[in-house]
Amino acid sequence: MHLLDRIDRWARRAPERLAHISGERALTYGELVRRSDALAAYLAETLGGDHTPVVVLGHKEPELLVGYLGAVKAGHPYVPVDTIVPAQRLERIVALAGARLVLTPDQIAALSADPVPAPRGRRVEGEAPYYILFTSGSTGEPKGVVITLANLTVFLDWMVAEHDFAEAETFLNQVPYTFDVSLMDTAVGLVSGGTVFSIRREDVAVPKRLFQALAASNVTTWVSTPSFAQVCLAERTFARPMLPRVRRFLFCGEVLPPQVVAQLLERFPGAEVWNTYGPTECTVATTSIKVDHEVLARYSPLPIGRPMPGVQMPILGPDGAPVPPGERGEIIIAGPNVSPGYLGRPDLTARAFFELGGQRAYHTGDWGHEQDGLLFCDGRMDNQVKLHGYRIELGDVEANLRALPGVQDAVVLPVLKEGVAQWLAAFVILGPQAPPGSDFARAQALAAQLGERVPSYMVPRRFLFVDTFPMTPNGKADRKALAERLA
Repeated sequence: MHLLDRIDRWARRAPERLAHISGERALTYGELVRRSDALAAYLAETLGGDHTPVVVLGHKEPELLVGYLGAVKAGHPYVPVDTIVPAQRLERIVALAGARLVLTPDQIAALSADPVPAPRGRRVEGEAPYYILFTSGSTGEPKGVVITLANLTVFLDWMVAEHDFAEAETFLNQVPYTFDVSLMDTAVGLVSGGTVFSIRREDVAVPKRLFQALAASNVTTWVSTPSFAQVCLAERTFARPMLPRVRRFLFCGEVLPPQVVAQLLERFPGAEVWNTYGPTECTVATTSIKVDHEVLARYSPLPIGRPMPGVQMPILGPDGAPVPPGERGEIIIAGPNVSPGYLGRPDLTARAFFELGGQRAYHTGDWGHEQDGLLFCDGRMDNQVKLHGYRIELGDVEANLRALPGVQDAVVLPVLKEGVAQWLAAFVILGPQAPPGSDFARAQALAAQLGERVPSYMVPRRFLFVDTFPMTPNGKADRKALAERLA
């Protein structure tokens, strides 16, 4: 059954059931379907017969879900952009996407107010793009990952089959919609007839408000990055009495530390903890494992589990041949969940995607190994890092730093704790137009200027000013030597 039909079915069966809660605002299934139909009719009339992407700009407002569904009902993939993204980067995303329309929550509310049926025969089908996520690119340019309806359907079918969600569960939505882990709560929640409960930036910023929201949420399925769970575990009352109905914790986006699992199993007896893995290019997640006390006692670091049905994940050596169990190589993903590539970038697509066993395949750029029939991820092979769930190309931050007046060169490194990136540090060589004042004042000025070009999570927390970079024998900046200065 088509994804949209699965959501429409709940609107017919339980039109007053809440589909989404965000702060004091809520959206029922009946409203979601009726409003997305009306928006689809407007888009079909306004954009005509093309299938150009529609950019939807906002942060956790109920109208965003209306915008996403309205776009695909009219045959247009949607491009989610959060309000944390600075104007300059938003303009670049709109240009790269070739979008003719940017919709805000207020616009969506106005355009979807009148009950108008959705256009017939226009919705996204099969291998057509369903959404496009713009991620950090190594050259300073964001790159758009195209995910088809077929890709997303494979992921949803796997998740629903693996977890057998009960009707009317409540799914925690912690990550922004620009991060594909959000599909693990929003899309899974909506096709299974659940309620998506959003935690907003302003909630997270005030701990008292955050835990009041969680206590009122009635969450049964927790979806988040491990980092967010770590923040919550610092509060001693974050335990079963606060979330009495929680049945499972689903983690994705970064390394899951064993100590986080141990605390969750202790504080939420009876709840399951799941570790999942998958790059954006392979539709949210591709592997999973339930981490119980036995797994916790046996493995550290934790395994990422086994692939979803129909997917191959060989570990290949430098010669392209599979490596023996226990030996490290690159994780490859091949299957129906693999993206067709990057929007408008055949060069990048050809570099990262190929065919394996008659299926689309993707070079993850992650080191991995197999042990006891389980897969383990051993970190990045390049300069990409995961920071609080966000995928960041260090080259993207460096390129945008070098573009600032007064910056001659820059090297950006992650600061690690137990192998997990905590924040970014930038080593900067200043030029003639360097901002005046002390190093502290200069750091503040560079952070502010950089924040106008990239999202705040990509702005280094620490700036270190140097005259030159140490060099490797082949003439490149010696990142290892620089990292030792951070220890």
